[in-house]
Amino acid sequence: MEGILGKKVGMTQVFGDKGQMLPVTVLEVGPCLVVQRKTTETDGYEAVQIGLVEKRAPRHVTKPQQGHFKKAGVAPTRRLQEFAIDAGEEWKAGDEVKASIFEAGEYVDVVGTSKGKGFQGVVKRHGFRGGRATHGSMFHRAPGSIGASSFPSRVYPGMRAAGRMGGKRNTAKNLRVVQVDAERNVILVSGAVPGATGSYVSIRRAKKG
Repeated sequence: MEGILGKKVGMTQVFGDKGQMLPVTVLEVGPCLVVQRKTTETDGYEAVQIGLVEKRAPRHVTKPQQGHFKKAGVAPTRRLQEFAIDAGEEWKAGDEVKASIFEAGEYVDVVGTSKGKGFQGVVKRHGFRGGRATHGSMFHRAPGSIGASSFPSRVYPGMRAAGRMGGKRNTAKNLRVVQVDAERNVILVSGAVPGATGSYVSIRRAKKG
């Protein structure tokens, strides 16, 4: 199995073998249920569609979704995602996927949605230095020149400017799995993970570790 779905619980710190302090992110992964098995014969590729089991069931489930989950013989879930598998792996609808698919020491990529910051200026959004903060400068957090007036008499595409910041799909790559608690379906990964506390994340094995 390439990955699993989960939620971001928050950050804490643990101590390594040599006594060093390690900042880690706590992820509550799974349990997930296999909703659909996709094969090369029927779909053209090998994958499984899994759903994250949560304490609260979804309130509104459309009739097509009800039929999809009923065919798999599982209860409806809020979150669904596909993960690639090898042709030899035998996963079928209804199988449970837990945190035990990962081991301490391996590397994973965590995909989440970053926190939305709203409309922000160039200093916060792009890290511009800004002007002097002295009296009379009248140039504190302004973007500066965005192009010449006579030629080309326009602003080039891709010019960094103020705008909406955050709220995008981001991937934190090559995070080391520090601990795995299979009983509580919790894993600890090194460093920070995109998203707010309680947000959905997908954890998959690192592609370029």
